[in-house]
Order: sequence, then structure tokens, then C-alpha cells
Amino acid sequence: MRVTQFVGVIAALLLALPAVAQMRGHGGPVRALAITGDGRLAVSGGFDQAAIVWGLDTGAALNVLRFHDGAVNAVATLPDGRFASGSEDGRIALWRLGQTEPERVLEGHAGPVASLAVSPDGAALASAAWDGTARIWPLAGGPARILEGHKGNVNAVAFLPDGGLVTAGADASVRIWTEDGQPVTSATLPSALSALAVTADGEIAAAGADATVRFLGRDGRERGQVELGPAPVIALSPSPDGTRIAAASAGGTVAMIDRAGRKVLFNLVGPGLPVWSVAWRPDGSELVTGGGDRLVRRWNASNGEPIGPLAMPRPADVLAAFHGERGAEVFRACVACHTLTPDEPPRAGPTLAGIFGRRIAAIPGYRYSEALRGMDIVWTPETVARLFEVGPARYTPGTRMPEQTINSAEDREALMRFLAKATGASETKAGTTAPN
Repeated sequence: MRVTQFVGVIAALLLALPAVAQMRGHGGPVRALAITGDGRLAVSGGFDQAAIVWGLDTGAALNVLRFHDGAVNAVATLPDGRFASGSEDGRIALWRLGQTEPERVLEGHAGPVASLAVSPDGAALASAAWDGTARIWPLAGGPARILEGHKGNVNAVAFLPDGGLVTAGADASVRIWTEDGQPVTSATLPSALSALAVTADGEIAAAGADATVRFLGRDGRERGQVELGPAPVIALSPSPDGTRIAAASAGGTVAMIDRAGRKVLFNLVGPGLPVWSVAWRPDGSELVTGGGDRLVRRWNASNGEPIGPLAMPRPADVLAAFHGERGAEVFRACVACHTLTPDEPPRAGPTLAGIFGRRIAAIPGYRYSEALRGMDIVWTPETVARLFEVGPARYTPGTRMPEQTINSAEDREALMRFLAKATGASETKAGTTAPN
């Protein structure tokens, strides 16, 4: 489908579908959000390795994009209609609406990409990563500038109005750079930093583990602070007019901060799960958030009230029917990444439905690592138990599955019995949370 055709489909959907305020589609926490310049579309990135393009007024998922080999931690919209996604796999993908594969892939980071930002002139994309660097990528092509100096993960990046760059990291420092990537100054704050925002007049807001938003000048000097507490601040986003800062927390709230008064005006209160991402619609009327409940939500930015009913329960406890079974309790460590039945929404790992008798890396449409595709393993009670006895890194080298072992033989056996029942296997079979 050509881009012009795709835009036409979007317009039809926006006119035809009823408005909704809660968008469900991700199979894990919504880690990143960005909104297009016309305010009609949002792009979200999730722990489930997917990026989704949404029609904001309808809640329709217009495109679900699966390219990355890890959580999509950052997204950004570009002035020319493209958007970018940055992932745990260290890659940045550039997309055009209507395309199912990236137009271009930026590679170079040796660790997860945590944050993306677009330069004021739209000519460059900046990235922050857990390899201890930030990079400035010319969107017209050419090598990236590498910015080094942080001691540890670089968690956030933002452009200044004049094209300079600001970075913040786990080393508690805010670093300010020239447009061509030369260091200018730095400030060390009291705790590790995870979020940055820059307003149109150049003021910098930084926040992180100590739940305090600090305001800095271009010289790195602190101008004021707002204590939010007790939960760490995960994301910051300035309003389009620059008068307010939205601060999302791991405690499940979003504080609306008045910049001039250095005070909280009100809080957006959701279901209590972490709010990982926050973005404004361009006219400043709404906030859009993404959180641990796997939803994208819309809020009235003038009073903090949810648009539409807030009542959206936490994801159903799929293990409730197995209450009291030891194997189900062991499986709780796996439920965030794997489903038990084929009709559940996708998550970071492939479904376990029909796991026994299935060859490794055999689920259609799931992006397996190349290492797994070359292995000769069939998942049986014995092979799955062995996976958890020695650990995924040893049994399936090259897997993206988090390292974990089950030391107790009794627990492994209980898990096998549970999965034999829960995944549709016969009573003579058994299984576990194998990732493939």
C-alpha cells in the first residue's frame, strides 16, 4: 500500500469509528510515546517488542510493526511524516506510514537504546543508550557523532532550541553539548537520572530516582525543584506552550507541574501501575500516557480527568483457575512474557500454546534470533526441564530470554504438569516456559 493510500485509510477510520480513550494492543508495558505534528496519530513502543501506530480519536491500531529484537524503549516522530523507534537490541529504525519494514536502520550502539530526540530543524536524530554514549545521527545520511563522558547508562536525551544537546544518565549527571557534539558543561545531581525535558525557552528539567524534578539553566546551574515522592520519576514532557511539565512516575501517577510557580497543579491518577511514557497533543488540550497496564490512555490536560471512563481493570489473572497449584506459582515469573493460549494478545515472547512437540523457533511471524533458528531442538518435557536446570544462556546460546534457572527438581516437575494442562498438552506430556 502506498503512503497516500494509507493516509486515506487513516482518514476513513478517523471519521467512521467511535471515539475511545483507552487503547489496548500491546502485550506488555507501553514504554514510549510520540504524537505526530497534526495531533491525529500516536506512535507507541512496548516491552512486547512492537511499535503501534494509533488513530488517537478512535483508538484504532492502524499498524502493528514488529522489527526489533527487544523492547521498544523510545519513539520519536519526524517533521517529514516519518517516525523512529529505538530498542533494547541497540538499533534505531526509521519508518514511513504504511510501510511494514523500516526504511532505514541506524546501527552502532552496543547497548539498549533508551531515548530518542529530534533536532529543532528536523535534520538530526539523537539517541541515548546503555553503552554509555549518546549519538547524533544526520537524517540525510552519514556517520553519527558519538558523545562520550557519562559513566554508565545514558538514559535520556533532548535538544536545546539552538540545536545543542542535553543528556542525563545513571551517573546522576546532566551534560550539555554543542550542536556538533562538543562538551560544554555538566551538573551532578543527588540521584540517578532517567528523564529529561527541554522547554522552548531553553530551560532543562531532569528527574529520576529521588522523585524530584530539578530545573536547570543552560549553564547547568539549578534554578528550582519540585519534590514529588515517593516513587521515582520515569518520564518528563513539556507542554507545547512551555508553561507546564508532565512528570510520570513508577507509582502510577502523573504530576502536572507549573513551571513558573514550581508547584504541582494536580495529579493524573490511574490504576496504580507505573506510567512509563507521556506525551502532549500539539494543541495542549490532552495528555497521552502509556503504562504498565499495557494501555495507551488519554487525559484532559486542563484538570487531569480521564477522557472517557477510567475503569479498565488490570489484565485478567490467567492463573486464577489454577489457584493452589505449585506449577502455576512457578510460572508467575514467566507470565509477563509468554501466553498460554493462542488467542491472548502478543507479549515479548512467543505463545506457549502447543509447546510440546514443537521445534525451536517455529512460531510463524515471531522474530527469533538467528542463533535459535539454527538449533536442532524439539521442546519436550526433558528438553524444557533441562533449559531451566542449566539456564537459557547455556542451553540455548544467543537467546534473548532473560537468564533464569529453577534449582528445585520438584518445582520443575510441578511446572511441567501445570503447562501440560494449561497449554493444551495431553496428560502424558509436560512443559515449561520455553521461549520458542
